[in-house]
Amino acid sequence: VRSAGMWRAASRQGPHLRLAGGGAGIINFCANNYLGLSSHPEVIRAAVEALEKFGAGLSSVRFICGTQSIHKDLEEKIARFHQREDAILYASCFDANAGIFEALLTPEDAVLSDELNHASIIDGIRLCKANKYRYKHMDMQDLEAKLKEAQKYRLRLVATDGAFSMDGDIAPLREICQLAQKYDALVFIDECHATGFLGPNGRGTDELLGVMDKVTIINSTLGKALGGAAGGYTTGPKPLIDLLRQRSRPYLFSNSLPPAVVGCASKALDLLMESNAIAQSMAAKTQRFRSKMAAAGFTISGKDHPICPVMLGDARLASVMAEDMLNRGIYVIGFSYPVVPKGKARIRVQISAVHSDEDIDRCVEAFTEVGRKHGAL
Repeated sequence: VRSAGMWRAASRQGPHLRLAGGGAGIINFCANNYLGLSSHPEVIRAAVEALEKFGAGLSSVRFICGTQSIHKDLEEKIARFHQREDAILYASCFDANAGIFEALLTPEDAVLSDELNHASIIDGIRLCKANKYRYKHMDMQDLEAKLKEAQKYRLRLVATDGAFSMDGDIAPLREICQLAQKYDALVFIDECHATGFLGPNGRGTDELLGVMDKVTIINSTLGKALGGAAGGYTTGPKPLIDLLRQRSRPYLFSNSLPPAVVGCASKALDLLMESNAIAQSMAAKTQRFRSKMAAAGFTISGKDHPICPVMLGDARLASVMAEDMLNRGIYVIGFSYPVVPKGKARIRVQISAVHSDEDIDRCVEAFTEVGRKHGAL
């Protein structure tokens, strides 16, 4: 398939893929399709119904003639899911992160950002005029020192990923919220790699760690666990959402989400709010993969998250092992500098609720074979 220049997925997203050029029997372990909803029949049906009823798109931004009832309904549903006052939709969570800091913060304010935050958070912070602090990754002593230094400013906002996508580690939100309360700061979390499957009801890291009432602002995506199509959002206090509708540039100057995308996400949220069974199924599958890989001798970064980075250190080793895994029918991707720091190359494995136990065991077996072949074990 590679030699033919046709290395592309040819089937719908899911645990098993068919590739253009004849590739078949590939098990996908690198998608953000955490709950398997991107190919769920009810989600697809909801998209088709929205397409037929509301059209292909609005050809407009929201404040002109780009708002339909389904957009408002989805925003209300997102707020209800997260137990917040209101929500605002964006074309992506990258846009949500690009739009919030500039609208909220002034030169009289300060923002304190984890050094390993997603690029979209970093870019969003660059756009604002607030005083910028970067604290060491999940280092609460360093955060506290910088919060003390930032006391001279009007408003302090601590910004962190809830779950970090490269390492599969989870922000210490309890400690962050305690420090925020101590130093009169607001807390912002990006939940792209948490919404839908972390916490008892899949509401994210704030639910998982019991601080839903202490996190002020949540940004997240509709393009991963919630249907996998596209779109992002901010949810939080209504006055903040009202402000974003007036001042957030990505919202003001980007077309509305297409109805089919809105339909997908709305149905995904319905499924999650009807039952937590899908979200709960993730924990056992994640534990199965992590424990079996550790028993085989691999080092897996992070803890209890379906992002399972297999740490290898050497960039070339990560690349050749990923290629050999594909030859064994397992689709994974090697990550190396500049995506991750030098010396921290890894293969990032992502577990989905629709992976069977047999899929997971086959992946571990392939890793063991390939690891032994290349001296990684």
